[in-house]
Amino acid sequence: MAQSILKKQPPSARIEIEEIDESKHVVATYLAFPAGGKRGSSSRIDVVDSLQAFSSSIAGMLSSRAVLEGIGVGDSGASPTAALLLSVLQESMGRIATILFAHRLGTSLEPECKMYRLAADIFNDSAMILDCLSPALPKPSRVVLLSCSSVLRSLCGVAAGSSKASLSAHFATQGNLGELNAKDSSQETIISLMGMLVGSLVVSHISSKWATWSAMIALLAVHLGTNYLAVRAVSMRTLNRQRANLVFSNCFEQIDKELQPKNIADQVAPIRIPTPEEISIGERVFERDGVLRWQGGKALGFCRIGVDLQTILNLFGEPNQASGSYTSTQLAEFEKLLELYKDDEYIMWFDVPRKTFMVVLRDTATVTTQLSAWMHALSHAQYRGVPRTQDDKALMEDLRRSKQHVSRACGSYGIFEQLQKAGWDIETGAMETVSGTRIKVKESNSSASAKDQ
Repeated sequence: MAQSILKKQPPSARIEIEEIDESKHVVATYLAFPAGGKRGSSSRIDVVDSLQAFSSSIAGMLSSRAVLEGIGVGDSGASPTAALLLSVLQESMGRIATILFAHRLGTSLEPECKMYRLAADIFNDSAMILDCLSPALPKPSRVVLLSCSSVLRSLCGVAAGSSKASLSAHFATQGNLGELNAKDSSQETIISLMGMLVGSLVVSHISSKWATWSAMIALLAVHLGTNYLAVRAVSMRTLNRQRANLVFSNCFEQIDKELQPKNIADQVAPIRIPTPEEISIGERVFERDGVLRWQGGKALGFCRIGVDLQTILNLFGEPNQASGSYTSTQLAEFEKLLELYKDDEYIMWFDVPRKTFMVVLRDTATVTTQLSAWMHALSHAQYRGVPRTQDDKALMEDLRRSKQHVSRACGSYGIFEQLQKAGWDIETGAMETVSGTRIKVKESNSSASAKDQ
């Protein structure tokens, strides 16, 4: 849908903003026309990994036995057709869950690969517990329980497969991804085989419910505990949102100390960027989506990167339902925001009710653009605080000051250059966890445009 917006231009000029998705398809067009104009339309990791795979194999055999009991193995009154239909239902539920999960969270699997790698095992272990509970329930409830178990296993498959691919790429430092995957697959096969052999002995000696649950809980505790240690031991080199919080807050702490006794114009001393290994020590496996934290402390607010332009436009007021256009007051405020970010590859505004910084990216935005926007939001939340009321004038001024603070940090201290020297990968994007859009601003002459048409 077309919207009337933007900066003051000569009477014959207009601004056209195209919004494109990840596939470079235009999803919306925003036009600003002169008055009266028409509106257009719109190392130890291997050890713990082996141990967790070994314990999972044995626990899987116990849960499989429970499932067989639940579908009637050993019961002369059980129907093969009923067992088949249950299998079809489980498979169908699992495939639907796979499609929905991949659609909803596909973009966030790589940036948050450590979190989803551990979440995959939690899904899998939860499915095993449901399987063990199924024989104790009546048949109708058993069907629901086993269907939920199938859904959890499907979620595990998507999360584990995607996160494993990202982790494998992280460890393949010499470009030997194929070799690494082959060796990892061989190792996993050997460990699973050993687990099955040991599990055969364990299962044959465990028959009572008390013994089954005791063994299951112990094995799952070992499985999750070792997997947690394995995930914590990984030091990712890409900057996702949580690692960006830790790195940038550390940088700003040093910059503030450096500037306190000196004049800003004085020669600045280089700051020390924490390495990926140092950051991984303070990194949480599970973190809230888009949260801004200073030095790992309490939440200051939230930030979303890659939102569509209309999300920000609507923060200045909803458009007219009939014409789809905005009032002159709303447009005047938006003009100021565009002027503030005219030399940047992003636009940022604040959503007071959600306590969230909204960032729109231009089509020329790079990974460093996303990092700059996140740095801006984090710095603003720490030093200026999040607004409690919608005062556009005060917020605009605060954004200008915090943006100057970030520009000085990036320019005088060369943060991005030092990030690379410290071992960080600033060429691989890991800040967006939802498929976002980009905007392309075009300035053209309306008369020339009409002649071309």
